[in-house]
Amino acid sequence: MTAMLLGKELSENKLTGISSLIVLLILMTPFSAQGDIYKYVDKKGTIHLTNIPTNPQVDYVLVYRKKRVLFSIKAKEVAKYDQLITRTAGKYNVDPALVKSVIKTESNFNHRAVSPQGAQGLMQLMPATAYTLQVPDSFHPDNNVEGGVKYLRYLMKLFSNDLSLDLAAYNAGENAVIKHRGIPPYRETQNYVQRVLSHYQQYRRE
Repeated sequence: MTAMLLGKELSENKLTGISSLIVLLILMTPFSAQGDIYKYVDKKGTIHLTNIPTNPQVDYVLVYRKKRVLFSIKAKEVAKYDQLITRTAGKYNVDPALVKSVIKTESNFNHRAVSPQGAQGLMQLMPATAYTLQVPDSFHPDNNVEGGVKYLRYLMKLFSNDLSLDLAAYNAGENAVIKHRGIPPYRETQNYVQRVLSHYQQYRRE
């Protein structure tokens, strides 16, 4: 048995009932620092654990949530991105308040933020996504926001401006939304959509 991180999975046969849960918790301990841990059971009864639920054909269950630490940020640190957000949002015809809400939820306006899964910068672009969007440096605010808003516009077009689906796809991937024909049954994604929409209501009033 081996534990492989960063999107790869760990599997173990013959885990059943309460004993399964106990063993799962033990197995999770060495790599819990990598982020949330999900599991699914395949057709053979094998239990798989992963820190990145990337397979849209699988119904994952969150079995461990890493504690998030949010650092306070001063108003002037937020305001310094206003022009960048407004300019880029206008370029792609996206509401600046929505872009600001995504940034708030994703990185809390920390342009050096890195998630346990490897997402980077203000709008938390995964390296593969950044490459596809031709973002040269995800830690550079201009590059990151350009790529993030461009991706958000793509999702809005794909899901006919259904904001909840757009945000769910931004978090969990477009394939997961297509597969489930709606917001995927991932607690993280469901909470993510609610948080962004809450911030969106707030920023639209400002």
